[in-house]
Amino acid sequence: MKVRNRLRGALRWLYPGMHVKRWLLLMVFGITVTGLGVAYLLREIYVSWTFPPVFYYLTLQFIGREWRGLLFGLLGLGAISVAIYQLNRSLLAAFLHPGQHDVAEVVYQHWQRDRGPKVVAIGGGTGLSTLLRGLKEHTDNITAIVTVADDGGSSGRLRRQLGVLPPGDFRNCIAALADVESLMTQLFQYRFGEGEGLNGHSFGNLFIAAMAGVTGDFERALLESSRVLAVRGQILPSTLENVTLVAELQGEDASGESTEPQLVEGESHIPESGKPIERVFLQPGSVPAYPGALRAILDADLIVAGPGSLYTSILPNLLVADIVTAIRASHAKKVYVCNLATQRGETDGYSVGDHVEALHRHVGPDLFPNVLANDDFSAPLPKVAGVEWVSLEYPSGAPYRVFTADLAEPSRPWRHDSQKLARWLMDFCENAR
Repeated sequence: MKVRNRLRGALRWLYPGMHVKRWLLLMVFGITVTGLGVAYLLREIYVSWTFPPVFYYLTLQFIGREWRGLLFGLLGLGAISVAIYQLNRSLLAAFLHPGQHDVAEVVYQHWQRDRGPKVVAIGGGTGLSTLLRGLKEHTDNITAIVTVADDGGSSGRLRRQLGVLPPGDFRNCIAALADVESLMTQLFQYRFGEGEGLNGHSFGNLFIAAMAGVTGDFERALLESSRVLAVRGQILPSTLENVTLVAELQGEDASGESTEPQLVEGESHIPESGKPIERVFLQPGSVPAYPGALRAILDADLIVAGPGSLYTSILPNLLVADIVTAIRASHAKKVYVCNLATQRGETDGYSVGDHVEALHRHVGPDLFPNVLANDDFSAPLPKVAGVEWVSLEYPSGAPYRVFTADLAEPSRPWRHDSQKLARWLMDFCENAR
């Protein structure tokens, strides 16, 4: 079995797309030409010099010339093969992660990801990082477009005190797309539990904020932070403007009668109200999109919105008008990924149709013609008020296609499984019409 695996690993160097065969052929050509030159020289020495009798045996002259040629050829090929194998192991060992031993497999996966589809993922929070963690196994051409409306926790404090864009969602995306040892990722996600001024802050948030101070630019801070953790793809803000997310809530008095809508400012305060959300909007209302995000959208093969909090993670990006215009203009396939479970304070009692209807209410009915929803409801959900499975109900004549699949993570069924979700999306990108 071990010999078979080694043979399979050796043959992998000859797979299409490895960018190796052309250089192997050039090497063989060079060795052949060098061998011919040495052969001409040896022949000249052979006919003009007189050698001691022992050379008769050293050069195997007691064997026919055709057999001598075959034997020396096989010995030479064996020596070259062993030399190349050991040279690759020695030179590339420093670039392999722990547990990786097959250099050909690592190179093959690299080139496969490099040729993978261009995917734009739009959102924020845990849902976006879950999606990115799965996508990075299939393609390196990933662009995460992240909301900048976060105003809670460590991100909100840094935003108010330092005037930087909230780094929390960017930190999560960097950690999800990182191609480094898990210890470094854990460090980036580490949250201080004590210490005056440090309590509640995560190391990654402080790192990005410090990098913004060093470089003088939040965009450069993201780029440099991504380099530190060898991020696959790029992470971009939907806008560089300092925006506030505002929700218009359904108003009612103590008797249940409808009243004037209530406005709540701040992404972190919206779920706390417990009242149905009519709509959300940004203040200021008209902000320019980040140019890099627009370029990525227009160049994409697949655009994915979600999973994530509908009103506080996904829609804040789509409320930037230029982002919506670019999505409409893009020729990419477009999918909205619906959450598995309802979110307390945001989507209580929502079905798949309710999620999509809210999306259409804000950005129009033609932005995401494809909807992906979970159909595995076998695992029990935690008994929390307002949290239940998102049912597969939607209007029969809906102007969108609904696809269903088992997308739940076995250990936490209210969350998407990153590998299941990424595999479905890659298959959809490749095969769907």
